[in-house]
Amino acid sequence: MLYLIGLGLNERGITKEGLDAVSKCKRVYFENYTVNLPYTQIQIEEVIGKKIKILSREKVENLSLVDEAKKLNVALLIYGSPLSATTHITLINECKNSGVKYKVIYSSSIFDSIAETGLQIYKFGKTASMPAWQKSYEPDSFMEIVKENQSINAHSLILIDIGIDFPKALNQLKIAAKKHEIKINKLIICQALGTRNRKILYRNFEEAEGFSGVQKPYCIILPSKLHFLEKEILESYSGKK
Repeated sequence: MLYLIGLGLNERGITKEGLDAVSKCKRVYFENYTVNLPYTQIQIEEVIGKKIKILSREKVENLSLVDEAKKLNVALLIYGSPLSATTHITLINECKNSGVKYKVIYSSSIFDSIAETGLQIYKFGKTASMPAWQKSYEPDSFMEIVKENQSINAHSLILIDIGIDFPKALNQLKIAAKKHEIKINKLIICQALGTRNRKILYRNFEEAEGFSGVQKPYCIILPSKLHFLEKEILESYSGKK
């Protein structure tokens, strides 16, 4: 049997159901290639009481976990909630095609925690992902999603690819916005939500350009038209109160 287990947003975010499932597993794996983790492998091992093996993207995507799960109980630990990444729904589909039992055990994710900004979840549009730019390759299609969201007055959550420091992400955002003729007045910076280092900042773009100490993992939200309650709560993160 294959268990896909969400770890939540901090080292203690795994549920009791998740811990019970881990205790039944002969092998426990952990993927760490989708996000800059706010905790270490050792911290997770201390919580679950077992040693874990780190899996590469290639190992997860070649679906060999499903073959293992035909013979014994296997757990894959995933930051946040298990089905936020398309790779993991592919594992479920392969289990179905192979006749392998599986169970998804959910936990909290970035999609829950951004509600702390005060923005109403149902007013978010499509989620955009910002990849790291290379010298000869600067993909900016994530701004097309932002433009689409803005056309319907929807907020835009931009997930930042692993390894991108905040100043670089902000520079990529600035260049991409200019190219797509999108004006950014204010933005929300969400740092390490769900952890003791959580921080929410609501700032003008020019103010944010002076920041260098934003810790990973973080995301950026571009708010659209605000309800008066959203505006009131956001202002509490503006540093002006």
